[in-house]
Amino acid sequence: MTSTFPNISINTERLVLRPLDEDDVPALAAMMNDEQVAAWTHVPQPFTEKDAGAWIGDHAPAERTAGRGLDLAVTEFLTQRLVGVVRLTRTDWHVRSTELSYIVAPWARGEGYASEAALATAQWLFGDQKFERVELRTAADNTASQQVAQKIGCISEGVLRGACIARARTDDGVWTDVRTDFIVWSLLPEDLEGTTGQPAGSDGFTAFADWN
Repeated sequence: MTSTFPNISINTERLVLRPLDEDDVPALAAMMNDEQVAAWTHVPQPFTEKDAGAWIGDHAPAERTAGRGLDLAVTEFLTQRLVGVVRLTRTDWHVRSTELSYIVAPWARGEGYASEAALATAQWLFGDQKFERVELRTAADNTASQQVAQKIGCISEGVLRGACIARARTDDGVWTDVRTDFIVWSLLPEDLEGTTGQPAGSDGFTAFADWN
């Protein structure tokens, strides 16, 4: 069994999930400077185009090559506009388990893009990559992320108390760390039985040549 994710394109009815590339730098930088992204992730603030370039050119390829995970751009099928990012991290190739997270640009929220992208990724993991478990962790107050987990069929397994560091703005506008809980969710292959929203195309997946 391989211990590195392949370069992949996953197509859904409305979206294309593909490797991040240099053309994504401006949109990625803009998305990461959003207030909600800053609150629930650990990305530096402000997030510059230099930061975006380093993520795309160095961090994402290194994570994939080392077998730790995979970062995918989520784009609209018709416009090719960057909708968000899906990330796989903490991958355990022996257990066939990985942690999935998602970020959506502020202009694209409320359209169901996060759940569509997350579901397509999980289907690819279980079907093509023969994974047995996908894990999600959502901050206790991040209800939007929790709704995505519920929508794709995840089961809540419990709470990791005080395990999450979120961020909030102080009265003078400065970001400060806030400790909160993580809710742990899991998704197993049998949880997707009967789920709609299969990837488009003959198998929904297209391989790419190495991009590192």
